Amino acid sequence: MKKIFLYATALLMGAGVLTSCNDGNDELTDSRLTNYVVLEMQGDEFVAVPLGSTYTDAGCKATLAGEDAASRLVTDNPVDVNTVGFYTVTYAAKNDDGFAISTSRTVCVYDPDAAIDISGTYDVDMNESIYLNNGKTYADRADYYGNTTQCTGITFEEFLPGIFYCNDLFGGWYAQIRGYGAGYAMTGYIAVDNDGNVELLDSYTPSWGDSLDYIEDATYDADNQTISYTLSYAGQIFMAPVMKKVGELSE
Repeated sequence: MKKIFLYATALLMGAGVLTSCNDGNDELTDSRLTNYVVLEMQGDEFVAVPLGSTYTDAGCKATLAGEDAASRLVTDNPVDVNTVGFYTVTYAAKNDDGFAISTSRTVCVYDPDAAIDISGTYDVDMNESIYLNNGKTYADRADYYGNTTQCTGITFEEFLPGIFYCNDLFGGWYAQIRGYGAGYAMTGYIAVDNDGNVELLDSYTPSWGDSLDYIEDATYDADNQTISYTLSYAGQIFMAPVMKKVGELSE
């Protein structure tokens, strides 16, 4: 009982200290209202632009406390209409207190004359695909981990002429062979030119929140409907998946 009494007394004393330090004579001197710049992007959030054409950005409207604030707006427009790829146009502004705000749009430059269509579902060639860190084939590693014997269901979907979305650029390495699930697939966009050369445009894996370093030696063999490349991930993982389209060869 004595311990409880002493504890209660200490609480009351503490409350008294708090009260004495916050009496009616204190003034709040570090509180103020700040207005953020309001950005209103004009036009669409995504714009597709044909290769070699002209891109005119729709711009962004900036206001501060209801007044025009165009002078505060800083625009970064890296779009190169002569190079296929995704570009991010960013608009940013700061208020008088230095608080920043930004918004952006995505611009995709594509080749309307791209004729090769790799759309479809692919199976991984388990004996030709290599986990380069140790030189073992996908078949070797699949046997070791015991989660699958065949990586399947790798899809490429046409996004724009010559540009395709892939649901797993790893070719099932983490999602299927390692058994981590779909969240560890490396989704992404690639471009394929009329010579079958493949270029990585963008990639992302949801569960790790990062992307590929690069892909190289990437080609699409139209005769055999096979896509292959070497990839680098996280600066230390290297793979060479080979994937073949499911079904009969198109004529």
